[in-house]
Amino acid sequence: MTNTSNIVITISRELGSGGAYVGQQLASRLDMLYVDRQIVSKAVQQLKVMEEDLEYRDETRTSFWQSVLQRCANSLPNLDGYSPPLPVSLTDEEFYKAESDVITRIVLENSAVIVGRGSSYIFRQYPRHVSVFLHADLAFRNQRVQELYQVSAGEAKKLIEKIDKERSHYLNAMTGRDWANSRYYHLAVDSGSIGLERTLDIILAYVKARFGAGVSIR
Repeated sequence: MTNTSNIVITISRELGSGGAYVGQQLASRLDMLYVDRQIVSKAVQQLKVMEEDLEYRDETRTSFWQSVLQRCANSLPNLDGYSPPLPVSLTDEEFYKAESDVITRIVLENSAVIVGRGSSYIFRQYPRHVSVFLHADLAFRNQRVQELYQVSAGEAKKLIEKIDKERSHYLNAMTGRDWANSRYYHLAVDSGSIGLERTLDIILAYVKARFGAGVSIR
């Protein structure tokens, strides 16, 4: 990267710890671009594959999500003889490279808050980077997942275990890092113990302390 004037905040998170909410609020308060699923659309344009293929792979290994895609495709109704095409098959490495390229281009032009996508590793040597890891106890996460996805407590627990495991395996394979190791982040915050609003305040205070007058908080 040649432009290092923009600020990038990356958020890694356990499922149900509030990563998307905190990321959106940070972007709003700091007047930055919020980057999450829009990365998917840009990467799809670059690679010319179906959006669902990237979306369902959200930081997970190929095998599990490929089976999910197949089940989703098979469950769609056949309207007027039309069968939806299956996504082009790409390796995990190709997906990670595509998303890395898109994310890097975004930060060349914008200060941004990026949730997931292995972004903390991508920007590990970028000077104006704040990396955050959000975690919380299982009870807090379970309750949020139940509310967000309208599932039972048992289903939420299984989903948390599955997604965390797959996300960890994927990021370890792509970056060689233990995703949950706090030493790889500037901030590791237990959002369950202090709540999402206090979590947001802590991150904003850190960003202000790091970059001073160059940061305007709404």
